[in-house]
Amino acid sequence: MSEPIRLYSGPLSMFGAKTEIAALEKGLAVDLVMVPFDMAKLYQPKHPEVQRINPKAQVPVLVQGDVEIFDSTQIFEYFEDLKPEPALWPKVPGSRAKARLLELRSDEVFFPPIVRLMGLQDRLDDPAAVAAQGASARYYEEMERQLGISEFLAGAFSYADIAFYMAQLFAARMSAPMTDATPKLIAWRARMSSRPAVRQVAGAMARFLLSQGRPLPDFMKELVT
Repeated sequence: MSEPIRLYSGPLSMFGAKTEIAALEKGLAVDLVMVPFDMAKLYQPKHPEVQRINPKAQVPVLVQGDVEIFDSTQIFEYFEDLKPEPALWPKVPGSRAKARLLELRSDEVFFPPIVRLMGLQDRLDDPAAVAAQGASARYYEEMERQLGISEFLAGAFSYADIAFYMAQLFAARMSAPMTDATPKLIAWRARMSSRPAVRQVAGAMARFLLSQGRPLPDFMKELVT
């Protein structure tokens, strides 16, 4: 019998949620450890195992026997090697490369403006906030074109969809939501929200936000009904 998988995540960790969804989609049994989190103190004090393994002291962190890794994309790759089926990267090299790039772009291109918005919620007319919202809107338009007639971003459902779903969830919470300008993308989000793995993880996040008296975007409200 293989060593158990322990996955450290957090109740409001976008990157942790990515790996939680992936584990469920893969059908991998994981021992999920939610590290302490407080809306005021955030992740302080840091969980000692997370701090020991990840130099950035951030979740997600995965431990299986003597394997200790961090970073959501690295954990995706480990899951794919650990359990190739169901495949969450396309089989064809070109399509797989496209999906990997989309996953990276969600984290490294789309999400940084959302991080800037997090500190500007009380002054959305600030030029930095306006620029961040504009960048998000342009990215949504690009993903609308990317979808075309497909159900998912890279053709078949993949890690790229998991990454962008969680990124847009945070964007919607931070005043950069999708609009009627991207109907295909809104339909894609509905398909994603209907997946049991996505509903379980994003629903838990929605319930945590409600427990803290925080508002939810409309599509997140549907996750807790």
